[in-house]
Amino acid sequence: MTGGGAQYRRGRMLLLTAAAAAAAGMLLLSGCGGGSMGAGPRTALSVSTQDEGVSAEAGQEKAAGQEEAAGQAKAEAGQEKAAGQAEAAGQAQPSGQPSSPEHVPLLYAEQFSLDRYPDGSTLITIAESGQYLVIPEDVQGPGEITGQDISQASAESLKAKGLPEEVTVIRLPLKNIYLAATSAMDLFAALDSVGRITLSGTESSGWYVEAAREAMEAGRMVYAGKYSAPDYEQILSMDCDLAIESTMINHSPQVKEQLERLGIPVLVERSSYESHPLGRMEWIKLYGVLTGQEELAQKLFDQEISALAPVLDQEPSGKTVAFFYITSSGAVNVRKSGDYVAKMISLSGGSYIPEGLGNDNALSTMNMQMEAFYAAAKDADYLIYNSTIDGELATLDEFLQKSSLLKDFKAVKEGHVWCARKNMFQETMSLGDMILDINRMLTKEDPPDEEMHFLRHLE
Repeated sequence: MTGGGAQYRRGRMLLLTAAAAAAAGMLLLSGCGGGSMGAGPRTALSVSTQDEGVSAEAGQEKAAGQEEAAGQAKAEAGQEKAAGQAEAAGQAQPSGQPSSPEHVPLLYAEQFSLDRYPDGSTLITIAESGQYLVIPEDVQGPGEITGQDISQASAESLKAKGLPEEVTVIRLPLKNIYLAATSAMDLFAALDSVGRITLSGTESSGWYVEAAREAMEAGRMVYAGKYSAPDYEQILSMDCDLAIESTMINHSPQVKEQLERLGIPVLVERSSYESHPLGRMEWIKLYGVLTGQEELAQKLFDQEISALAPVLDQEPSGKTVAFFYITSSGAVNVRKSGDYVAKMISLSGGSYIPEGLGNDNALSTMNMQMEAFYAAAKDADYLIYNSTIDGELATLDEFLQKSSLLKDFKAVKEGHVWCARKNMFQETMSLGDMILDINRMLTKEDPPDEEMHFLRHLE
């Protein structure tokens, strides 16, 4: 039963009380004359004696008062009933049609959308992943919904909103999330909600988000197996209420199916598919819905945009930047031209090279032979070495050992070689800092290390 059901019952009680009061008034009116009826039936309005006139007048006033009270009580009951129906999850509008949601505007993100219903529920739509109806705690009614009632309540919620049964229902509050999508952790940390994640798909040593690593070391978060081989027994024993997966789960569809069979909703997030870095950051609005902190999420996002405004308003510097790493086989791994890293370089005032690297598949990177990379990027003004896979470099000599051709690059000769730290790809809410880092690299002769969040100058 939802919270609106209690209000509906109170409305029914008021209506019954009003009806009883009106009936009592009519009984009083019918007997107020006190004498014989004479020639035909006589009402309080047809008495002829003075005493009977006084009684009739009193009866009229009493009846009028009772009718007014009954009408007021009925109106109040109707208002309360209507309010209860509007607030209750799954109640239809007075017209009998499902309530229409309000679209939540997004600035940069293209991989998800949010639509909020009048009762506070939110429909999340994620491209190629599905739809999720998030129902706040105060919409679900008194008490906790458990067992077989969950399926019935979910079906009723979807039906009332005209949504298909394929939509996944997520009920708040979430207390025991299994997180196998590493890019989402920093967004939970920004919302001070890491405590909602008690099951990790990454071991402690694999986390660069400090709050996550601390939670695992303290035992508040435990390793429950990676995305392709989760520990179902542990996940069940800890009453997991949501599994958040990256698109890697598509390579192990049987895992997703098993989690759902166990009654655990599975949300597949696609923030890594956002081509705009600020679009990745805007996913904090989705996690604001899941944590019940939409206002805080909006505030944090607005703060990041405001901090970037001076850089975004600058004219392009005309400087070129290459972002890459060298594989164990000697190939050069580069970002494609439409990737978010290339976009960050552009927003910072630079131009990404090599140019014209197509997006012929869903991968955001590609490998090139060293000779081809040399031909395309030897004149780059700046080189940024991506240490996420290959490991962080401490000196320029370590960098030059990667290939004998590197010493001939223009950026090496001019001392413009930088290294990106390993935490870059997990700290989603700090992508604005990466944009600011690149801008400082392009516009300052020798920016101090303490000003840089992700980049380190190799000397």
